[in-house]
Amino acid sequence: MLRVLRQGAPGFEPGGHTPDWRLPADAVWIELVDPTRAEEVAVEQSIGLLLPTREEMAEIEASSRLYQEDGGTFMTATILVNAEGELPTAAPVTFVLAGDKLVTIRYVEPRAFSVFAAQAERQPSLCPHGPQTFLGLLDAVVDRTADILERTASEVETQSRAIFVRPRGMAFEKILSRLGRAQNVNAKARDSLVSLARLLSFASLAEQFEGDRELRDHLKSLQRDVQSITDHSSYLSGNITFLLDAALGFINIEQNQIFKIFSVFSVVFLPPTLIAGIYGMNFLHMPELSWKEGYPMALGLMLIAALAPLIWFRRKGWL
Repeated sequence: MLRVLRQGAPGFEPGGHTPDWRLPADAVWIELVDPTRAEEVAVEQSIGLLLPTREEMAEIEASSRLYQEDGGTFMTATILVNAEGELPTAAPVTFVLAGDKLVTIRYVEPRAFSVFAAQAERQPSLCPHGPQTFLGLLDAVVDRTADILERTASEVETQSRAIFVRPRGMAFEKILSRLGRAQNVNAKARDSLVSLARLLSFASLAEQFEGDRELRDHLKSLQRDVQSITDHSSYLSGNITFLLDAALGFINIEQNQIFKIFSVFSVVFLPPTLIAGIYGMNFLHMPELSWKEGYPMALGLMLIAALAPLIWFRRKGWL
């Protein structure tokens, strides 16, 4: 899909639907969402730049993600997608600054893009030109990432209480599952923040920001926000790791308690079993075989042999 936001226009208009389509001169934001090759060619011919393919966007080398070519500044960042779903992912999104125009290329639907697009349709003043639109989009992406990490931190706090203040015998399966998901979201958010930090650092080299102090101040503010959120993500990662270790520690303690009980029973019943085995052999010349008090004596010996280890364990504090 190809759509264009024009300067001062109340909303997006579709583009590239005819072979002779040309980009409007007052276009501010050209958005390519899962584009066809014909739509890519239409935009390339209009702005005079070659756009990266989907495979090139997925490359991890910095030189393939951040570069300047033919007067355009190409920047690809990893954006967190589907954070509330079962399978959160991080996908590449490319921003191209070409003069006073912004081109975005994506094959996913980040929530931040739809939120900012809706705001731009209500307030066209948010997108006076490409560089300002670029910074507004990044603002939305950073805010969205911060919101995701806030919810993740709240979930981690909930699971922390569930671990340390929980009914005895409560299963850990759900807790471990939720902590694992929180770690997955946090890891992808951190990956996104690292790529955004690199993108913002490279964006400062673009000619669109050289002579505009307001834009450069906005860019520096975004860099500070990304750094502070990255620090929070690092703290959250350490907290999740601690809680996972704590949960596994509690599981080991409970398992050890179970094995301890079985071990105690084994030791307690071993001497009575030995006595019962001796007097169950029924040899002809056993002294106690015809003894009238033999049966009560054997039971008494087994009882004493069972109680003695229990008393010993209790005195040692093992029970």
